[in-house]
Amino acid sequence: VQLVESGGGLVQAGGSLRLSCAASGSTFSINAMGWYRQAPGKQRELVAAITSGGGSTNYADSVKGRFTISRDNAKNTMYLQMNSLKPEDTAVYYCNAEVVAGRDVYDYWGQGTQVTVSS
Repeated sequence: VQLVESGGGLVQAGGSLRLSCAASGSTFSINAMGWYRQAPGKQRELVAAITSGGGSTNYADSVKGRFTISRDNAKNTMYLQMNSLKPEDTAVYYCNAEVVAGRDVYDYWGQGTQVTVSS
């Protein structure tokens, strides 16, 4: 499974961005997916996650009400709509996919996309 993020960039506080994560390869094996972020000097943290069918989502408290995660399995793509962005949202955002292979579970990661929010 290969994951490629896009949609990052520089935006002013209060603005919006939409991140995309395109999956390729053995996409039929992908289960849950999620967005993580890592700011300089900080640990990588979960931003939002979504189940395989998209019926259930969860969010970090810091982004609830501002970010929306979704996925289009027909297009093998996951999205993160980010509204009301704050400078503290500045980070590299990574796409994650959980792949189930028999009894084993594997995590796949994209290369990351930079999001910078100016004050």
